[in-house]
Amino acid sequence: MKSPFFVNSFISLVFFTLLCASNQYSFYWIYAKSLFYKFIDMRYSVIIPVYNRPDEVDELLQSLTVQCFKDFEVVIVEDGSSIPCKEVADRYTDRLDIKYFSKPNSGPGQTRNYGAERSEGEYLIILDSDVILPEGYFDAVEKELTTSPADAFGGPDRAHDSFTDIQKAINYSMTSFFTTGGIRGGKKKMDKFYPRSFNMGVRRAVYEALGGFSKMRFGEDIDFSIRIFKGGYICRLFPDAWVYHKRRTDLKKFFKQVHNSGIARINLYKKYPDSLKLVHLLPAAFTLGVALLLLGTPFCLFSFMPVILYALLVCIDSTIQNKSLSIGVYSIAAAFIQLIGYGTGFWRAWWQRCVRGKDEFEAFQKNFYK
Repeated sequence: MKSPFFVNSFISLVFFTLLCASNQYSFYWIYAKSLFYKFIDMRYSVIIPVYNRPDEVDELLQSLTVQCFKDFEVVIVEDGSSIPCKEVADRYTDRLDIKYFSKPNSGPGQTRNYGAERSEGEYLIILDSDVILPEGYFDAVEKELTTSPADAFGGPDRAHDSFTDIQKAINYSMTSFFTTGGIRGGKKKMDKFYPRSFNMGVRRAVYEALGGFSKMRFGEDIDFSIRIFKGGYICRLFPDAWVYHKRRTDLKKFFKQVHNSGIARINLYKKYPDSLKLVHLLPAAFTLGVALLLLGTPFCLFSFMPVILYALLVCIDSTIQNKSLSIGVYSIAAAFIQLIGYGTGFWRAWWQRCVRGKDEFEAFQKNFYK
């Protein structure tokens, strides 16, 4: 039974929250909701949007069962899947606090919003369905929040030993300094760290104040991170709150993913002109440079030498990091696909949106997530 002090405090807090609700974007409204959620027993809500990935969900849920920290719920939202994961989720109801929902397809951003609206935790932990958590994940998050509170945060990703050589090569290309500048690997940054939706945490009150994820089909997680910074909230990298991330399982799917990311960068530039940084231009410059060197090869065989040297650099670095020559060789293909896929998407979107003046939905309907 709650003490009279608790009851009186709770009533006062409810009154204060209602008083501030007339201006939901005010500092006092955010503060009131933050206090309100302290009375909620649930610390974290894990939001998992799913589209045809029952096997991956099984692995993710298994990793959640071995967490040392237990104060969390799991909210799974099926986004119009033709291969649902309900049977998988049902197998874990005796070990995890799980809520399962199914709805028509609307894309990952709106699916996360759907799950967040039906969750109860003080913090939302947003994960992709193809990640696996180490058993100390929540302990690392708790340690960071206790040491230095944050409104939003994110962690890096790694390749699990069970991943295929191609998956490990893709992971290398997405986190290496020689491809992305290390901005996604949890290392020293060329650009400000923006949490990504494969491993993102945000205080519920902040999430609600920002209105959750936008209706953008590509780059909706970066859009959300930009609004976090523009709102003046504290956002940090939690380097020890990392996850194993499978990403794409083959190079063809990987190309489509990074091509869409290049498109998203221009969409974000049209929405936030100051969001485009030098590091975002590098894949486009690389793509243009490779094309020019290829054109020059018939006239001078040595013109392609810089590309060969770059491939050797990637191979050697990846081989050393992964202790595998096979992964090093695959990393050459993954690196070129990552840079050229992103670069061609960037140039395509620049031509369609900045030169021809087309709208995002009109120009890129064929690439929508479905």
